[in-house]
Amino acid sequence: MKIFKEEQNFRQTWLIVLLLIASIVPVTMMIKKYLKEDSTLSTQEFAITIGVILLSISLIFFFKLTTKIDEVGIHYQFFPLHFKVKTIPWNTISKAYVRKYQPISEFGGWGLRGGFFFNKGKEKAVNVSGDIGIQLILKNGEKLLIGTLLKEEAKRVLETYNSKIN
Repeated sequence: MKIFKEEQNFRQTWLIVLLLIASIVPVTMMIKKYLKEDSTLSTQEFAITIGVILLSISLIFFFKLTTKIDEVGIHYQFFPLHFKVKTIPWNTISKAYVRKYQPISEFGGWGLRGGFFFNKGKEKAVNVSGDIGIQLILKNGEKLLIGTLLKEEAKRVLETYNSKIN
């Protein structure tokens, strides 16, 4: 019995740099406002505002994609958007394979994508980084792509359970 497990977080260097740059403007504006001689901003208001700016920017680092493939099916959770693990049983899957995809052109980026504003009515994706995913085509016609950084491991485990897809 083979089991595939993977956890991914948003930790890309480009994302960290982008968030740092994005935080410079609001933090600088607050510091300038606070340091003005005629400022009405109290130290407590200043500290709370800076804290809220930095906390809201760092929230992305709490997101975690967990994937597990076992004899029951494919399980995934994108915390904190999914509080419970979602399970897709093998008997609901018509096809499962690993493929390369274009995150921006196919889904509008990374995260929980599709089915809302971008890519409405097409397949959905849950991804954190990279351009490799576990593509699921369900018997009800829905498509779901779950991002992975462990391409070869995912392929091997999917091959193991290929007989469970009927």
